[in-house]
Amino acid sequence: MIVLLPPSETKRTGGDGEPLAFEALSSPELTPLRAALVDDLVALAADRPASRAALGISAAQDAEIDRNATLLTSATMPAIHRYTGVLYDALDIESLRGAAATRAHARLAVGSALFGVLRADDQVPAYRLSAGSKLPGRPTLSARWRPVLEPVLADIAATDLVVDLRSGSYAGLGRLPGAVRVDVLAEHSDGRRTVVSHFNKAHKGRLARALASGRAEPGDAAAVATVARRAGMTVERDGNELTVVIPA
Repeated sequence: MIVLLPPSETKRTGGDGEPLAFEALSSPELTPLRAALVDDLVALAADRPASRAALGISAAQDAEIDRNATLLTSATMPAIHRYTGVLYDALDIESLRGAAATRAHARLAVGSALFGVLRADDQVPAYRLSAGSKLPGRPTLSARWRPVLEPVLADIAATDLVVDLRSGSYAGLGRLPGAVRVDVLAEHSDGRRTVVSHFNKAHKGRLARALASGRAEPGDAAAVATVARRAGMTVERDGNELTVVIPA
């Protein structure tokens, strides 16, 4: 089983790994586009106004542009430790030990606008590029990624059940028919259900932790739902679509 996480806008700085080595990353079929996108970001960093427009950031976030300028020379760290935020706080990979940590590092992957898909231990630098970023003079990221990323994801799904926790924009970079998809909805006292971003991320992080670190090896959506329920979640299933329901 592979648990495919969304990335985060926020990323830890620094690292103690050697600079980015494309050949050391998993899914080497993605190397040409990874390298092209890195080159695009490094070149774009020389033009701060253009970088801000492309990345959707303000002048107060110019440190993000500085990160992109040094993508090829800055230190790296494992992808699963690079990303931060609500989902990754709930996942809390750092607290896992022993066999649970080994299982989690083997099962976790991250969707990325810059790298396509990363395994937990792939060494990457800090960067700024979102699925919705618009690089000047280039096709959309989804147009660039889909032809190369979808075959890679299909190969992964051919041997492992994939639980796809990516948000819509990242799922759009590489579609994965047949994966188990998870939504989180808040249920109000009148029965209405609404999407809430914060809790969506937190509960997906909890589910990722339960799936990635546990001894169970789910083979289908029903088994994934069972793991979620054992972790204390209220889950409904419709085929490969799971809905985690939380009180509003």
